[in-house]
Amino acid sequence: MQVVLLILGGLVAGACGGLFGIGGGVVIVPFLVLALGYSQHKAQGTSLVALLAPVGILGLIEYYKRGEADLKSGAFVALGFVVGAWGGSKTAVQLPEEAMRRTFAGFLVLLGLYLFFQK
Repeated sequence: MQVVLLILGGLVAGACGGLFGIGGGVVIVPFLVLALGYSQHKAQGTSLVALLAPVGILGLIEYYKRGEADLKSGAFVALGFVVGAWGGSKTAVQLPEEAMRRTFAGFLVLLGLYLFFQK
């Protein structure tokens, strides 16, 4: 069941990446913390696994050395992310600019409010 959740989280992050150009810090990290109970550090390290790019490799190495990166979970998120990004980008190019801007702003406001009031 956890693999399915990880892939679904990747799909959502990928769709947000395709739609808004966001993913790791704004979608994957909160998803891993809230849906799967990861610590903040482990979520950040695992997000770097999924988003492994030249920019993230040094950060990933540090998290991995401290046991704070789940390579298997990150790989499953990456799988979902690829498919979600494709679908999100296909949708985004069809939307008017104003709708994109307002939807993105609404998403960030809701996420910010949630994180602000979380205990």
